[in-house]
Amino acid sequence: MSAELFTHSADGTCLHCGAHVSDQFRRVFGDDSNRIHRCGDCDSFARLNRGSAAGVDVPIPDPETSPGRHGGEADV
Repeated sequence: MSAELFTHSADGTCLHCGAHVSDQFRRVFGDDSNRIHRCGDCDSFARLNRGSAAGVDVPIPDPETSPGRHGGEADV
């Protein structure tokens, strides 16, 4: 995964990973300017639902930094 962060989302892309997001997703989950900081391709729904898409820090572990959580590596 690239460490490059995108700096725009007016065209419907995630600021974190650059994935396409719908206008409705931007309106519901985005910040006050309808920008998406994280999306379903780069974050978990639990985190998105608590504000990570709008750029809010949330207490749930980030799936990028905690790979054993939320769909990362399987527990063996």
